[in-house]
Formats: sequence, C-alpha cells, structure tokens
Amino acid sequence: MIAVSNIQLSFGGRAMFDNISFLINDNDKIGLTGRNGAGKSTLLKVLKGLQPIDGGDIMYPKGTVIGYLPQELHTQSELSVIQETKKAFELASQYLEEKEKIMHEMETRTDYESESYMELIERLGEVEHQIEIHDGYSIDEQTERVLKGLGFEPADFEKPMKSLSGGWQMRVELAKILLQKPDLVLLDEPTNHLDIESVLWLEKFLKEYPGAIIMVSHDRSFLDNITARTIEVISGNIDDYPAPYTRYTELRKERREQVINAQKNQQREIAQIERNIERFRAKASKATFAQSLIKKLDKMDIIEVEEENISAMNLRFPAAQPSGKVVMTAKNIVKKYGPKTVINKQSVQIDRGDKIAFVGKNGMGKTTFSRILVGDLNFDSGDLEPGYNVTTGYYAQHAADSMDGKDTVLEVVDRVAVGDIRTKLRDLLGCFLFKGDDVYKKVKVLSGGEKGRLALCKMILEPRNFLVMDEPTNHLDMLSKEILKSAINQFEGTVIIVSHDRDFLHGLTDKTFEFTKEGIKEHLGDINEFLAKKQVEDMRLLAKKEEEKKKSDSKSTKAESKPGNNGRDHDRETKKVKSEIEKCEKRIEELETSIQSLDEKLQHPEKFQELSKDPDFFANYEKLKKQLDAEMQKWEEWNEQLSA
Repeated sequence: MIAVSNIQLSFGGRAMFDNISFLINDNDKIGLTGRNGAGKSTLLKVLKGLQPIDGGDIMYPKGTVIGYLPQELHTQSELSVIQETKKAFELASQYLEEKEKIMHEMETRTDYESESYMELIERLGEVEHQIEIHDGYSIDEQTERVLKGLGFEPADFEKPMKSLSGGWQMRVELAKILLQKPDLVLLDEPTNHLDIESVLWLEKFLKEYPGAIIMVSHDRSFLDNITARTIEVISGNIDDYPAPYTRYTELRKERREQVINAQKNQQREIAQIERNIERFRAKASKATFAQSLIKKLDKMDIIEVEEENISAMNLRFPAAQPSGKVVMTAKNIVKKYGPKTVINKQSVQIDRGDKIAFVGKNGMGKTTFSRILVGDLNFDSGDLEPGYNVTTGYYAQHAADSMDGKDTVLEVVDRVAVGDIRTKLRDLLGCFLFKGDDVYKKVKVLSGGEKGRLALCKMILEPRNFLVMDEPTNHLDMLSKEILKSAINQFEGTVIIVSHDRDFLHGLTDKTFEFTKEGIKEHLGDINEFLAKKQVEDMRLLAKKEEEKKKSDSKSTKAESKPGNNGRDHDRETKKVKSEIEKCEKRIEELETSIQSLDEKLQHPEKFQELSKDPDFFANYEKLKKQLDAEMQKWEEWNEQLSA
C-alpha cells in the first residue's frame, strides 16, 4: 500500500495540489481524470519522484518499484529494439552472468571440501533463486511476446532505436515497463501511439496485471475495461470514486448536484449573516454579536463548484454544396517507399454519405492511403478519380505546418470563419482546449499537440463535403471528443476517420476498412460490429491452427483422407495418444525419482561434499530438472489432445 498524505504543490502562486491525500492499494486499477491543466500528468510525476512537492508526504513500502511512461519520449539509444527492451531484465541478466561465473569456477576448482567452496555452492543456490524470481530463464520468450503484442514484427527487433519515430520509441519504453513488472505502473496517455490491435492487446495485459496501475487516458473504452476506480483532480483537490470512468461520470453528476444544492444553502446562510451584521453593527448593544457573526463568516469554508464547459456543445460543420453520388474511385493504386510496397493494387469506391473507419496495424498504409485520396501524396501507378463537385477537408498532424507561424491562434480561425460563428470563436477555441490568453499565442510557439488541435478547429470552420481525418482525437479531452463526435454525426457529407479510439468510432461510422498485409478488407457496420466479427475470425483461425497442429503431431492426415475410415482412425488415434501419455507418465516418474534421490543426498553434509567433487554434478542436476519440465509439457499437450 502506498499512502499519499497532504501533498501540496504550487506553480506561480497557483495551488496545483492543496493537501491531497489518498491510498493506492496493491492491485488498484485507477483512472486519473480532470480538465486539461488540472495536474494529472504532474501528479504522476510526483508519484514517480520526478516533481518535488512543497509539502506533505508519500510513503512507499520498502523496495517498491515504480514504472512511468510519459506522454512524450525521444531517445538517442545506440541499441537495437530487442537490446533496449531487454534492459528491463537488467537484474536477471546480472544474476545469469553471476551464475555462469560461479559454474565456471566450480568446474575449475578442486578444493571441494574448503569453506570457500561451500560458500560458492551456497551462493549458487541464492543466485538460482533470484533468477527464478525474476523470470531469468524466459527473457527471450517474454520480450518477443510483449514486443509483438505492441505491434512490432520480428524484422523490427534489430532496428536501431534512434531510427524509430517517437511513437515507436514510446512502444519500446512501454514494453520495458511491462516486462519489469513494477509494483506501481504510471501511464500517461499510453494508447496515443498505438493502433487498435495493440490497444486491445495492452488492455488485456493490464486487466490481468498483478500490480497497481494509475493511468491518464482519454480513451473511455480503455478506461472502462481496465479501471475499477477513478480519481478526479479538480480545483487543487481530488474526488475519489470507486467506479470506472463511465460510472464515475454518472456519480459525478449526482455529487455535483449535491454540491450545487449545498452551495445554494450556504449562499443563503451567508446572505442572512451579512444582513444581520449590517443590522446589528451600528447598535452598541449588539456590537459584540455582530463581531461574532463576522468571525463566523471568516471561518466558513466557502463551497466552490467548478464551472462546466458546455460552450459550443451544438457545434456544426458549415453547410457545403453536396457532391455527386460517387465521391472517390481508386483503382489498382500502388505506392512504394523505396523497395517497400505499402499499397499494392488497391481499389475502393467511396459514395456520398459514407462514414468510414480506417483501422489496422500501424505500418499497413492507413495514413498513406488517406493522403493519396486527398491528393496530398503522389502514388506510383493506378487511377484516382474524384467525383463531381467534391470539396475535400483533410486533417493530420502535419496539416498544421501550412499555418503561418506569426499568426496568433485567434487570427488563424478568424481568417476562415464566416457567419454567426465569428461571434463564438473564443467558445469554439475553448472546446479545443485554448482558454484565456492561449488564444493570443503565436503558432510558432505551439506544441505539436496544440498545433494539431488548432488545425482541427480551423478545418471545422471551412465548408467541405468530404472530410478525411487522421487520428483527430489524439490530443483532445473527453468533452472535446464528444463535441467533435456530435458535429461529425450531424455532418451530411462523407467522412473517413483513421482512429484507434473505439468509443469515438462507435455509432459514428457505418463501414470499416481494415488494412492488412493482404490488402484492404471492407466490413459493413461500425467498429464494435467489426471487432466482434474479428474476434470470431481470430478464434476460428486459432482453432484451425490448433487442429492443424494436432493433425501434424498425430501424422494422421493421410489416413483421414481415406473414405470410410473415420471411426477406426479416431479409435487408433485415441489409443496412440493414450500410449504417449503413459510413456510420459513413466518418464516423469523416473525423473522425479532421480531428482528426489539427489535432493536427499544434498541434504546430508558428507554426501553433499562427495557429490560436489564432481564438476559435472550441478550441470547434470539442472539437466534432469529441464527434462522433467519438458516431459510435463508434453504430458499436458497429449492430455489436451485427448480431451479435444
């Protein structure tokens, strides 16, 4: 258990945290929420020890290990992906190296009865124990499993870290954290750089993670499926809810109504006190009473209610002339980057009114194909035919590069705004997290995320009938995403959205284009229907692979192809499996007996000294254990085949 007690932190006279206290239990899965700038990321840094606090205390159990994934990361590591990832096993690797040195020393020494030799054997036992604790014997297997889960292909493992984009470097850092298995995992927007398949894998991994997790995320589905507790950072304090995000929003609404009622009651009480003070202040006989009322008023804790940002909730895209029935036709499009073919003879037709989601692993060509469709990228061969009267709006992070760096945020949107919306530009910018004096910032000083939000806001103000949006929600908070989703739902034109955010896509699109190694596959229905279908297909594929493995193991493929033999072949196969199980059980019994005999001898000092004189003894002892593990694995596989 980690105890956060009365922590205080101020920036520039503003209280970021004002005596915040809460407990983190061993297996807590906590979502950290709050407005942009409320201090969510800062709180993660405080818990990691990267941000000093002005007061209070954080008490960790001795030996607590904390893993932290920031929002942005850039490394100049000279290592390859696999080498960098294996740094997660630094301690286990040290123990493996120490074991190798001890084994070598034991093989070369002959003073088997000396005290130092006995100490060496004792140390070997301690090192073996530590290797098992830190999973040192499965480093390669674990590393490969996590890297693949996060979207890396085996061909990527030897790539140098410095050649990767920031997003892929973040994945390596995330892999290291997951493999280190810290007691507390702190994640700041972990899904921002992941594709939908990697998000699903990470979600499953974190749900089963044995330690505590605190995460900041604007992915509602991700939070709902992992967390069971939500901490909201609000006005320098926190509200703690024993519920995942969606349930928290309901509880928060109820609590807010209670606070508003309490505030109204308090305001009535304050007004009454102030009237009494004015009434009795001038009377000498009541002066003391008036002073007591003033003191009471001074001591009163004023109830504050954070304002809800409800501006621009009814935001709509400006009307544009409708396009023809066919918006875009792509035939046999080929796009290569050097020797690598990213898009290979792909053909699609996009019709007026389509709402399409582009999904698939990163690197499969979603962004490339989007840029080709809007004319932002040349292709090598094929035909691209825009339909009649198509006006295109394209959003991507790099779209902000076309804006004049000398312009202010307000000037950028003011140049494209027409009609009544001009009177609400500040409200509109507020929806995209530009508040107060932020609207006077120059474009050239904006962060990448701020530029992306500004480009999205600018796009909304321009009348277009065909929108292509590449990861539009990456830097938006929950409310901004809801506003954007509502606007797209009301949009009467055609939309393509590249996104990994399931909650955002749900109910927004009616077609899903899946980008795979085999090409683009079209699925009817929204993202949840696609994922449900995909899950069934994956289960069928897994079952098919298992079936093929069984056939291969039993070598019965040939016999099964003969007509009329099904019943006899099944009986023959069952007998064979049972025979293999019996053989395994016999070998397991023999190995267990041999190991038990050696264990008994090792417990007697005289016999131990005698055995330790044999330089091959410990190597043979380990060999027997590995053989036993292998036989147990075979026994389990044969039993699974028998029960199938």
